[in-house]
Amino acid sequence: MALNLAQLRAFLAVVDEGGFGTAAEALGVTQSAVSHAVAALERALGHPVLIRRGKPRPTAFGAEVVAHARVAVAASVAITDLAARRGGAARGTIKLAAPPTVCQGLLPDLMARWEVEFPHVRVRVFEGEDDEVAEWLANGTVEMAVVVDPPPGDGVLVGEDAFHALVRTDHPLAGVGEVHVADLADDPFLLSCGGCERHVRQVHAGLPFDPLHRVRELGTLLAMVRAGVGVSIVPGLVASMLVPGLTLVPLRPRVVRRLVAAGPPGREWHPAVTALVDSARPV
Repeated sequence: MALNLAQLRAFLAVVDEGGFGTAAEALGVTQSAVSHAVAALERALGHPVLIRRGKPRPTAFGAEVVAHARVAVAASVAITDLAARRGGAARGTIKLAAPPTVCQGLLPDLMARWEVEFPHVRVRVFEGEDDEVAEWLANGTVEMAVVVDPPPGDGVLVGEDAFHALVRTDHPLAGVGEVHVADLADDPFLLSCGGCERHVRQVHAGLPFDPLHRVRELGTLLAMVRAGVGVSIVPGLVASMLVPGLTLVPLRPRVVRRLVAAGPPGREWHPAVTALVDSARPV
């Protein structure tokens, strides 16, 4: 039995999505169809490509197949793109990666706009930390991303996000118009180290910096500040995620992260990505 692109797509979807159910959702087919496609691929190749105990992961042979499968599927997509350019209208499914704060504070409005402007384009969102998002875009796991402080190049600036102090609403600094980072020194400091650590260190430049806790998950950080464990410094987009009892206060010195919507660096973009990026330009 000869292998085919549907089998390779199913295999890559399981690897990228981390399961047969989520792979089926991503591909818009049934879980049974994904299972049958991967099984057919293994029969065609004569070797197992996935370890199915627990979270599915590639076998040693499967790990070698992944890179070749990506090339084959990418070539198929490239041919489809040629046809899309001829047709003129943006269409297709685009995987877009962004940090959690961007996913919650910026993307909802953009996606609502895209849904109206590009009815034939489906956008699937993947959350990741800053370095993960950049890596996924570079290696082809996603076709588009909102990246933080990228080097100069293609892309559209969709936002500049200033960092703020995160405190409880009953904190003495909660009602002030602006706070200097030195004024936070009397409180235990909780460091958000998911993707903002370098910005937080930039805010503290020249000042003592000794975090009580290093917290990766933003939800955990919010809960700890609300519980009175300490204070923190976070991007302004966190405002969309605040729970009662917490507030943001503008911070000095002012540190801003640049948010840029872009396709993969050094490669031609999918036509739908070009359309989405162009549409994301601030009006």
